[in-house]
Amino acid sequence: MCSCMVCRVSTTVAPAPQAAPTAPAPPRRRTRVLALPEARWALVSLVAFLVALPLDLGSAPAWTYGPLYVVAYAAGGWEPALEGLRALREKTLDVDLLMIVAALGAAAIGQVLDGALLIVIFATSGALEALATARTADSVRGLLDLAPTTATRLRDGGEETVPTADLAVGDLVLVRPGERIGADGTVTEGTGEVDQATITGESLPVLKRPGADVFAGTLNGTGALRVRVGRDPADSVIARIVTLVEEASRTKAPTQLFIEKIEQRYSVGVVVATLAVFGIPLAFGAGLTDALLRAMTFMIVASPCAVVLATMPPLLSAIANAGRHGVLVKSAVAMERLGEIDTAALDKTGTLTEGTPEVTAVRPLADSGLDEDALLALAAAAEHPSEHPLARAIVAAARARGLRIAPADDFTAAPGRGVTAVVDGHTVHVGRAEAPDGAETTVRVTRDGTLLGTLALTDRLRADAAPATAALTALTGTAPTLLTGDHAAAAARVANATGITDVHAGLLPEDKVEAVRERERAGRKVLFVGDGVNDAPALAAAHAGVAMGRAGSDLALETADAVVVRDELTTVPAVVRLSRRARRLVVQNLVVAGVFITVLVLWDLVGHLPLPIGVAGHEGSTVLVGLNGLRLLRESAWRPE
Repeated sequence: MCSCMVCRVSTTVAPAPQAAPTAPAPPRRRTRVLALPEARWALVSLVAFLVALPLDLGSAPAWTYGPLYVVAYAAGGWEPALEGLRALREKTLDVDLLMIVAALGAAAIGQVLDGALLIVIFATSGALEALATARTADSVRGLLDLAPTTATRLRDGGEETVPTADLAVGDLVLVRPGERIGADGTVTEGTGEVDQATITGESLPVLKRPGADVFAGTLNGTGALRVRVGRDPADSVIARIVTLVEEASRTKAPTQLFIEKIEQRYSVGVVVATLAVFGIPLAFGAGLTDALLRAMTFMIVASPCAVVLATMPPLLSAIANAGRHGVLVKSAVAMERLGEIDTAALDKTGTLTEGTPEVTAVRPLADSGLDEDALLALAAAAEHPSEHPLARAIVAAARARGLRIAPADDFTAAPGRGVTAVVDGHTVHVGRAEAPDGAETTVRVTRDGTLLGTLALTDRLRADAAPATAALTALTGTAPTLLTGDHAAAAARVANATGITDVHAGLLPEDKVEAVRERERAGRKVLFVGDGVNDAPALAAAHAGVAMGRAGSDLALETADAVVVRDELTTVPAVVRLSRRARRLVVQNLVVAGVFITVLVLWDLVGHLPLPIGVAGHEGSTVLVGLNGLRLLRESAWRPE
């Protein structure tokens, strides 16, 4: 049984354009902790143990804590005991049943506290694992809510509202401003700007004209569109993303199967050895009490408590340390995997960049009679009534320079063509222009039909993008790879600024997955860092995945092994370093635990191990490895060595 820890961060799906009323956000699915029976039983067991422990250690009368221990045993042990018995009926033996037997054996010879601790550890870890599984499943199912449940189908000159599941290839649907598109298809009529960040990761809404492809689940911000359905809703890109996440998650099953084989062999070995320790002395005339005491002592010293604690304290301490620095690592397994990576792949929008546009250049024409401030103030005045992302960026740039923004009258916005307003008695138009290299968005500013100049906007690069990529390069020995759905020019601009040379642009979600799997097939262990729904399959396919939490989608946050809550990219290499330190401590602890168990078991087999020494050795090794693992709670553990 593995121990899993889930940290959920409330967030929203990628922001939609504001030029038209936005569609309501899809309902969030969330499994409540206490809705899980495993969690309820584990809580009862833990509370009973924590109340009994100080009474026991404080030499209180046995009647005060004895019943509490019974509750801890029963609440935490009945389910793994039942599962273990079911496994026995299928002729298999697992560690869960072994732990129950060891706990009962400890209680039988008076070591009730040891047994209760075993029960509590396993009950708690089982509850956390069940919660992790439920939350991820909720998120995968919730992704399908991005696609609307109904669509407006055009037929025989009229409109009809039908379930999107009933749409067929060739149907014509109407998508109004603020509505989500119900199926993958092609625009046949109309012009609008569609926010498709959930699919491609593009930071800005994309202008859609007749002939352009659109995807189910994306949001039409402005302009009515008529879309010819080109793919069955069950085969849409959104539906394929769900399938990819599920398939990628299942590819981790072989590791679980390997662990189960080890558990099976260990369990069988300990049971056989315990029976032998009990039966062989009896066969040679030993007394029943002595044989039983030796067997129970063997069961205790062979119990993997120290092995469990050899692994968990370093990893859980590392999780706690990372949490203090804004990184939520979801489980001990995830923390361990982060330290194994030897190459990194990064998304662009929302990961290396902020995911929001900013004005990077103001270019007045020489004969316009305006300087940069005047041109920017004029554009901001015209754009001020608009809620479009580009408009907000222009207004923000003007305010940052302390410019006066004049009031605008007769404001109008035309999808794909920009805005027009009367400013100081002149008609001002601000609209997109084709950028020569595609690396930036260019906006033209005209007054009374005369071109005055242009503004350049780009997605803002994170201030810590270059240091973070340099640190990942130093940790892995290879420069990260850039995987993005954005166009090549924008990807090249970011790559040049961060020192990345391996760039793959224009990728759909399945392309990112294939890029990750290609590196995995080559023997690399890939760390993928992303934030969007389109990144979720790659996050699941990678050896370890990290999601940027501030604007990350629900599915990305649930699929990733870790979430960067404070949106500081430099914490990614920091948590990798912390994980590697935790793995080193795990190895140290396993050696210590193995030595103690081996010595105590051999002592019990070839000599006469007194029960107090056996318990002291067992508990001493447990405490030793636990304290060693807690070293990672120190602040210095987060900083570079």
